[in-house]
Formats: sequence, C-alpha cells, structure tokens
Amino acid sequence: MLKDWKKIQGPEEQELEKRLHNARELLAKKQIEIKERKLPVLVVLEGWNAAGKGSVLGKVIRNMDPRFFKVAVMDKITEEELRKPFLYRYFIKIPEAGKFMFLDGSWMDEVTKGYLKGELKEQEYKKRLQSIKRFERQLTDNGYLLMKFFFQIDEKEQKKRLELLLNDKNTKWRVGEDDLWQNRNYKGCMELYEEYLDDTNQGTAPWYFIDAKNKKWAELQMLETLIKNIDIALTNSSHAVHILQNLFPINPIADLADISLDKMLSAEEYSKQLQKYQKKLRELHNELYRKKVPVIIAYEGWDAAGKGGNIKRIAGALDPRGYEVHPIASPEPHEKARHYLWRFWNRLPKTGHVAIYDRTWYGRVMVERLEGFCSENDWQRAYNEINEFEKELYDWGAVIIKFWVQIDNETQLARFTDRQNTPEKQWKITEEDWRNREKWDLYEDAVNEMLQKTNTSFAPWHVLESNDKKYARIKALKIVIHEIEKRL
Repeated sequence: MLKDWKKIQGPEEQELEKRLHNARELLAKKQIEIKERKLPVLVVLEGWNAAGKGSVLGKVIRNMDPRFFKVAVMDKITEEELRKPFLYRYFIKIPEAGKFMFLDGSWMDEVTKGYLKGELKEQEYKKRLQSIKRFERQLTDNGYLLMKFFFQIDEKEQKKRLELLLNDKNTKWRVGEDDLWQNRNYKGCMELYEEYLDDTNQGTAPWYFIDAKNKKWAELQMLETLIKNIDIALTNSSHAVHILQNLFPINPIADLADISLDKMLSAEEYSKQLQKYQKKLRELHNELYRKKVPVIIAYEGWDAAGKGGNIKRIAGALDPRGYEVHPIASPEPHEKARHYLWRFWNRLPKTGHVAIYDRTWYGRVMVERLEGFCSENDWQRAYNEINEFEKELYDWGAVIIKFWVQIDNETQLARFTDRQNTPEKQWKITEEDWRNREKWDLYEDAVNEMLQKTNTSFAPWHVLESNDKKYARIKALKIVIHEIEKRL
C-alpha cells in the first residue's frame, strides 16, 4: 500500500498559496457546522519521525476556534497507563460530539514500535491489530469521523532532517535515540508499516498519505482531505449502520422465568458462611494485588433485588485501598456526548485492583433501549460492541464477573411497598421505580435477549436468586472466590 503510493504533484507557488488561504478559511467555517451538528472528529497523525507532523498540525489549527479542539501528544506511556488495557489511553481521549481531537502519534506507533523492538511477540501484535480494527470500527459506527494521516518522507530526506536538527543547539534536544534508530532501520520499518497500513485500511477509516517533503504542500493536502471528509460525514450522519454478526462463543443460559427462586439460607447458616467466605476473599485480594490481576464485578438486576446489600458484602471482604464501587446513574452531559462505553473505560481498575459496578454498560440494551434514549440500530449493535469490550478486558488479564440479581414480580412489589411505608427507607423508592414496574414484561424480554447474546465463554453471566437476599449474598461470594481462584 505504502510502496505503491504515487506522489501527487503539488501546485505552483501562487496556486498553492491561494488554495491554502481558501482551505484555512473553509475549515474554520466547517468547525462551526461540526459544532452545530454535533459531529465528533478524531484526527490521527502518524508517519516517519522528522516528517513535520507537529509543524503541519500547528498550521492546520491556526484558524480554528481553540475552545472546540484539543491536541494530545501520544508519546511516552505513563505508569498509570501501563496498568490499564492497551486501548485505555486512546479511548479516554476521544472527543465530545461537536469537537475535534488531534492525536500526534497513536496506537499504530505503539504497536509497530513494540513489535520492531521485540517488546511484542507476533501473537500479541496480531491480537492488538484485531483490537485496533474493532476500536476504529466502533468509533465510526457510533458516529465519529476518524481521519488517519501518514506523513511520508524517504530515507535520505529523514536523515537530512535529523542531521539539521542535531547540528543546531536549539533543536538538538528534539532528536532522540528512537529517531536515529528508525532511520538506521528504515527498510525494516517500511516493511512493517506497509503491512500495518494495509491491515488497518478499513472502508470507514482509511489511511491518507501525505507527501511531507514540502510543508506547505503537506498542509494543503491535510486541509483539503479534512474538508472533503467532513462534508461526507455531515451528509451521511443520519445513516443506519450495518449490524455485525457476533463472532464470539456464546454459552446457552436459561430464561429468567425458568429460574427457581425458592432457594433460602437460615440466619445461622448465613452468618457462618458469610464469615468463612469473606475471610477467604480477603486472603485472595492480597494475592490479586501481588500478581497484579485486575477484577471487574458487574451488577445488574431488578430494582429492589438487593444489589446494594450484595455489593456491601463483597466490598466488606476487600482491602479498602484496593477496590472502588462505581454507582452508575444516567450519563452526565459530557459523558452522553461521547461513545457510550467511554465512561466505563474511564472507570477501569488498575492491575491488582477490584472495580465493582452497580449497574453497567448493559444499560444500552435495557434502559436506553426501552426508554428510547438510543435508536434501535444503536442497541442492536451494542451486543457485539459489548462483547468486544469485555474481550479486551479479558485479553488484558481481567477477571470479569457479571451478576444478574433476580427476584419475582411479587417480591419486588412487597419490597417497594415496604420502602414506601418505612420513613427511613423512602429515599430508596422513586416514581420512576413504580413506572418501571409497569414495563416488567418488556424489561424481562430485553434481559433475556441480553443474557442470551452476551453470555460469552470469557465473560459469562451468573444469576443470583435473590428472593432470599442471604442466599444471593453467599452465592455471589462463592462465585467471586471461584472465578478469582480459577484465574490465579
């Protein structure tokens, strides 16, 4: 792909200046339209070191309103980022609707450099390629305009530029060992870049090559390509997206109506088992931290099913320095303006830590589906997107434990009534809870579909029979212990 790319002859100086002037003004106007139409734009700048990415970007953004774009330099990975999944540092950078994010460097640089230097084995490199393609597809499926530019210069031009920088005491600091290494190994890098660019050149997120020998011409190429693709994206913004077939192994799971809810524990047996299993979980938490294994515990279930009490018994066994409980409510405006998984990527634990979610990303296929907060195309796509998300977490090394806390309709009514009639419990019941009860059958259908489509081998569902809360709490503790021991 890169080897076959043919340079386009740039215009004469006078024509170049004229087109640059027009393109700069037009991009500034397009920025206003993007803001009004709430189109999020992610622009990735990749290419050879010393190809001029930074200087060209500085000129491209010169006429833009700085309130509605950000620039991030994705070079050194921080200690915090090393303890999160590979894509974490990129996913959290995605822009809000109506804004630009420019990334100087990206996931391409990280994985190709890691592979070329032997830090990534071939199997891990190929796995990350799949992650990247899924990530880029998810962004474009969810309405993002993703623009990927590769700045091309030849080996001689790169060497000349590096020598110029090294010979000036004011710019010498800009040349690092990585830059020199890349030039010494230009041919080997070219081979891998060719393969990478070909593998990740997707229809909705293609690569655009920039002839970077002349900086003004490079700027014009980038500006005109941006403008053209912004126009296309604005025209196509209302189009539905193809629903992909799930490719992950799915295990069969019973419908909610077929689950027996008569399981119970006596108060004496509950007290004895609670002490026993909390002690065991406390010991395992120390081993998790030592071996740097992250744990993600996701709770979904009916209102008044006992999620809070269940979470409390799990958390009570953990070192408070090594876990966090995330109560998930309706998204805040800045969260709603991004990919729906963005707020969950932001809440992932570090290695060795435990994250407990009181409601989760599954809101997309339940509340958002039934209350009309997203389109049918959105929630239909979400099953596969969620499976992909959980696969990323599993491949990272996380233990993923998903609970559905199940009660019957009569038990929920009794608990609602108790809350309504008990002053110190009235804060737990809202008008919305009563309204949702009227949609019990619709929610049950949605939950059954969710369980059937996301009960993967790497992130299976566990149903907690919670008509008796004591039984559900002990069952949850046993499952958490079992899943952690299995991974350790």
